[in-house]
Amino acid sequence: MKTILLIEDDTALRENTAELLELSDYHVLSAPNGKIGIEIATSELPNLIVCDIMMPVVDGYGVIEAVSQNPKTAHIPFIFLSAKTEHKEIRKGMNLGADDYLTKPFEEEELISAVESRLAKAEILLNMATAAEKEKKPSDDIRNLNELKNLFDDTGQIKEYKKGDIIYKENAFSRSIFLILKGVVKSHKMEASGKELITALHKPDDFLGFTSFSSDVPYQETTTAVEDVTLVGIFKEDLLKILSENQNITIELVNVLSQNISKIKEQLLQMAYSSVKRKTAQTILQFTRALNKKPNEAIKISRSDLASVAGIATESLIRTLSEFKKKGYIEIEGRNIKIIQIEALKNIE
Repeated sequence: MKTILLIEDDTALRENTAELLELSDYHVLSAPNGKIGIEIATSELPNLIVCDIMMPVVDGYGVIEAVSQNPKTAHIPFIFLSAKTEHKEIRKGMNLGADDYLTKPFEEEELISAVESRLAKAEILLNMATAAEKEKKPSDDIRNLNELKNLFDDTGQIKEYKKGDIIYKENAFSRSIFLILKGVVKSHKMEASGKELITALHKPDDFLGFTSFSSDVPYQETTTAVEDVTLVGIFKEDLLKILSENQNITIELVNVLSQNISKIKEQLLQMAYSSVKRKTAQTILQFTRALNKKPNEAIKISRSDLASVAGIATESLIRTLSEFKKKGYIEIEGRNIKIIQIEALKNIE
C-alpha cells in the first residue's frame, strides 16, 4: 500500500481528501500546516506528497523547498493544491520542483488520476535507475504538454518585448517556437488595401510561431506585443526531436493546434456574417478573456485593434461603443472599457 502525505490547513478539506484517498486504497498521513508536514515527510518518507500552498507557519513553497533540499525526501513526487489559478503562481510552484498541481475545488477523478500518474512515473523512474544508465537527456522526462512547457522554461531562450514591439514579421525566416510566459500577443496580416486584420490573440501559456516544422518555411503573419511580453523559445529541430520520441505529446499538441484553428474559423465567420453590434460585443469579450480580466475590470486597448479583430471600420466600432455606453452595457473612460452587463453583450445578435 502506497503512503501519501496530505498537508492542508482546511480541516474539512483535509478530512474529505484523506477519505477519498483511503477509499482508493492509499495509506494517508495528514498534517495541518507546513511545519508539521516537513517533520512527517522526513520521518515517514511517504511515496507522494499532496500539499496546499497558502498555509500558516510554513506555506507550500517553504515545504517543497525543504523537501527538495533534503536528500532523504528530494525524490518524493510532489503535487500542489491551490485556489490560485494565475499563471505566475502555478509556474512558480512548478519551477520549485512540483510534479503537478490541482486547482481547488477539484473533482475526485482529477485527484486520483494525478496521484496515480505521479506514483506510476516515480516507480518507472526508480526501476530505470541503474549504475549503467546512460546520461539523462533533457527530454527524457517529458510525458505531457505541461512538462514540455517546463522544458521551454528550463532550456529555452528568454526574450522580452515592450508593448507595441514586433516579435516577428510575416515572411521572416522561421526557426523557433515560442511559449508566452507573460503578456498578450496579437497575430495580424495586412490586406491588399493596407488594412490590418488581427487573426488571433495569444495569452500566457500559449504556444506561438507554429507555421511548419521545416526551418525554411517563413512566418505566415506578423505578431506584435499588445502589452509587455516575455517569451521563451526553442529551435524547431529540437522540438521536432522531442515530439518524435513522445507520441502522446504530439497528439496533445495537435489537439491544441486544432482548437486554435477552430477558434480562428469562428472569428472569421463572425467577421463575415455577424452584425456590427455583435462583432463589437464579441470582440470586447474576446479581449477581456485574452487579457485575463474580470467583467468589472477595465481593459485598455486601442480602438484600431478592436476594430481589426472585429473586422469592421474603426468609425463603426466607435459609434457602436457609444451606443453600448448609452444602454449601460459598458463604461468608457479614455481608452479604458469596463463591462457592466456581460450577459447583455453575450446575447447581442
